Amino acid sequence: MQVSLSATGGLERRLEVAVPATEVASEVEQRLKQISRTARLKGFRPGKAPYSVVRKQFGDQVHTEVVSDLMRSSFAQALSQEKLTPAANPRIEPLAPISPGSDLKYAAVFEVMPEVKVPSVEGIAIERPSATVTEPDIDAMLESMRRQRPVFTAVERPAHDTDRVIIDYIGRIDGKPFEGSDGTEINVILGSRQSMPELEEGLKGAAAGENRTVTVPFAAEHPNKAVAGQTAELQVTIKRVEEQSLPAVDDEFGRAYGVEEGGVEALRAEVRKSMERELTDVIRNRVRGQVLDALYRQNPVDVPRALLEEQVQQLQIDTARRMGVRDASQIPAREPFEEPARRRVALGLLMSQIVQTEQIKLDRERVQTRLGDLLAQYPEPQQDEMRRAYQQNQDAMRQIESAALEDQVVDWVLGRANITDKPMTFKEITGFGQEQAA
Repeated sequence: MQVSLSATGGLERRLEVAVPATEVASEVEQRLKQISRTARLKGFRPGKAPYSVVRKQFGDQVHTEVVSDLMRSSFAQALSQEKLTPAANPRIEPLAPISPGSDLKYAAVFEVMPEVKVPSVEGIAIERPSATVTEPDIDAMLESMRRQRPVFTAVERPAHDTDRVIIDYIGRIDGKPFEGSDGTEINVILGSRQSMPELEEGLKGAAAGENRTVTVPFAAEHPNKAVAGQTAELQVTIKRVEEQSLPAVDDEFGRAYGVEEGGVEALRAEVRKSMERELTDVIRNRVRGQVLDALYRQNPVDVPRALLEEQVQQLQIDTARRMGVRDASQIPAREPFEEPARRRVALGLLMSQIVQTEQIKLDRERVQTRLGDLLAQYPEPQQDEMRRAYQQNQDAMRQIESAALEDQVVDWVLGRANITDKPMTFKEITGFGQEQAA
């Protein structure tokens, strides 16, 4: 076998391989002889057909199979000989007609994995947020939880913002009904922006028993094409107006959030644990982000196009799935994903090099801790069932193991970085309350 290697630019290589015709013919002969021992051909007993007949019957098919197998084996042998690691499958280009009696000559064009040195972590500066959960923080969280479970009480007065108005309505477009044109016992909370703004505005000042006509336009991009871009007239009957108030923080309130025993003190303890878990996660993610940014910035890596394209496609698919896109023609354009994909691939290569060079072994305790963090989001009675579900899902466990190993690499970097703790508050670190303020 003759091998010729050339670099065609960047990470791309061109490997030309020539396998002598005698080697091809020898392999074809061996396979035909094996077939002749068991071949069932019309007019002959099994395994008794003349070799010439077997060759005529199976020769072309066997030659094709041998060529395919020799391409695979010779390519693997050439890679080993040249000490190359391809980043993806090669593009095969025949260099001569592939026919019986001819040498097998082809070129394999592919990208190689880049040479990645042990990443430099010298001088990496990390600013680590530092905070504790205080009693006022817990009070603020309980207040937020109260707002999530408002109590509504019927009142005999005109409706205003924060009131819940219960209505029946009949809608028409050009005097004709449309899909979803009638509704009964519909709840509209004024000022919540959960309903069409024209409807909320049209119900302000309304009282129980009153009838109103409200005009509402449907957006041109409305999912129901029958009403998209049109204007409907709603004949509305106000059934009730209910005033919103917040529940007391008591034993019943605690039970609504799954705290069955221990009353308010137990509720506060659960809230504290949840907030501390959130605080730990946010701090860890911020520090992790700084570590990965520094690794990427300080250690440029040539990224194979094949790996880059694979990652771009994955990001496109993930984004389309989150958007609910099912039509392949509506998948987001690739350009916005190119740099994030390049970063992901480069960081993967850098972290793999750290794992290999530093001989970092997966810490099973970290895997269980990661799994425990995931299970904590489920009610306690469901956690054993969810643990079994995760452990039986190989893909899910691989993702957890990968995240745990990444944590170990981040810790390795942190052990060599310059870390400065920055005192902050729970609200500053987590952004709690910013949406309400906005």
